[in-house]
Amino acid sequence: MTTSDDADHQSSDQRDAERERRRRLAAAFGDAVPDQTSDDVDPREDRSGKGDDWYREQVPPHHG
Repeated sequence: MTTSDDADHQSSDQRDAERERRRRLAAAFGDAVPDQTSDDVDPREDRSGKGDDWYREQVPPHHG
């Protein structure tokens, strides 16, 4: 083997080890990190399509 082959083999082993480590972590803890966090979105953005007025209208009488 040449040094290039050794480097390819070593990096392949490292990739395999990292893949296995991630697999074990996922098996133990699941997907603990959400795809999107609160700091990824504009808090003023209404993602539900309903404005503030709609939410105010939905308040139960005993909370009014």
